[in-house]
Amino acid sequence: MLFQSTQIIDTFAEAFRLRFVRLIVTAHNDHWLDAAVRAASGYGTSVIGCDAEIGVEQFLERSQTPDGRPGVSLLGFGFSAEGIGKAIANRTAQCLLTCPTVSVFDGLPTATERAPLGSHIRFFGDGFEKTKVVDGRRYWRVPVMEGEFLVEESIGVEKGVGGGNFILQGRSLESTLWAAQRAVAAISLLSGTITPFPGGVVRSGSKVGSRYQALRASTNEAFCPSLVGRTETSLVDGAACALEIVLDGCDEEAVAASMVAGIRAAVAPEILAISAGNYGGKLGKFHFHLHQLLCAPSAAPSIPIDYESAN
Repeated sequence: MLFQSTQIIDTFAEAFRLRFVRLIVTAHNDHWLDAAVRAASGYGTSVIGCDAEIGVEQFLERSQTPDGRPGVSLLGFGFSAEGIGKAIANRTAQCLLTCPTVSVFDGLPTATERAPLGSHIRFFGDGFEKTKVVDGRRYWRVPVMEGEFLVEESIGVEKGVGGGNFILQGRSLESTLWAAQRAVAAISLLSGTITPFPGGVVRSGSKVGSRYQALRASTNEAFCPSLVGRTETSLVDGAACALEIVLDGCDEEAVAASMVAGIRAAVAPEILAISAGNYGGKLGKFHFHLHQLLCAPSAAPSIPIDYESAN
């Protein structure tokens, strides 16, 4: 199957069930909001080795935030409600409580499954903390040196989907990097998903297992250009570079829409093929077949992107 001049490999991305939370983080201005996002999202790329996969869902206008300040919606994903709850509480305490002017709100207030947040962090107030209920939602005000840290008592936890992906195969490093940037820029315009890896891109695509027993995952040699001729390859002829885009989403529909948007933005003459990573259906129950996604009547429309800004 050709999409413009790019071959779309007849394969599927294999994703799996995760639990997720949504934090609404606000700050005095964009500078401190950016500082909060960078800190809270640090070391949050893969649940293979991190406590959570976390990233920006969308930046929010002042009219979209609870306190009328600059804000952002962060999504965090983990294997269990308990695990993601603990990870987010730790990141909030270490990265958001410490960041000047930041407040934290629950972005899933109707979720029936809850995890503690402010109810843990309030103890930092050493008895000087105060609580208040507004519209049925309890908040904690923790005194800090520039004022108060406002944080919601608990966060909602919902079922999500982790591991949606597609793999770009390009003629050169430069062209593949540029295609990956376009893909991530397109995905960032949609709500419901994050691309948690650095810049939204994975250079170290992995497979399950390793010849070293201590490792749960190892390099996906089938997509390594330096190993062509030494092992079985999944690269098309002429591909000198492969980069993977991994997505986590609130549901299957969000992941599918973001995959379509990203793939459509990435296609170009220098991108020889686009494929995906799977393990024969043994890892997860969500299978996103590339041909079906791109041919579906409900596939996301092409999204205009300011490519100069993305570059």
